[in-house]
Amino acid sequence: MVSLAPFVLRRPWLTKMLMPAATWYTNAAGYRKLGLRFDDLLEEESEAVQIAIKRLPAKESYDRIFRIRRATQASYQHKLLPKSEWTKPEEDGPYLRSILAQVEAELAEKDALDSMTVLKKH
Repeated sequence: MVSLAPFVLRRPWLTKMLMPAATWYTNAAGYRKLGLRFDDLLEEESEAVQIAIKRLPAKESYDRIFRIRRATQASYQHKLLPKSEWTKPEEDGPYLRSILAQVEAELAEKDALDSMTVLKKH
């Protein structure tokens, strides 16, 4: 996946111009109002994400499960959490993406090694 973030972050004027729109979009997404963090939204059906979740420290794994269950319960009740329980922007940092990048690199290396063909020289 190609990201424009490095390009934008290297240009302070562009960052200053796009940050209000990015902040608005993040707030409009609504996941923070359910107490979730961005990495909680990653699809768990992927093999790489499942492996990365298993590699999380025990406390982070417990916190993730708690956030998802609380958000599911609030969604069933068609309610948002009280404002004091919303995820604050400073709390919404990545906790799974670095592990996920490492797992994806390992899986790509494994695929490359598994599909390698050995040619015998005569």
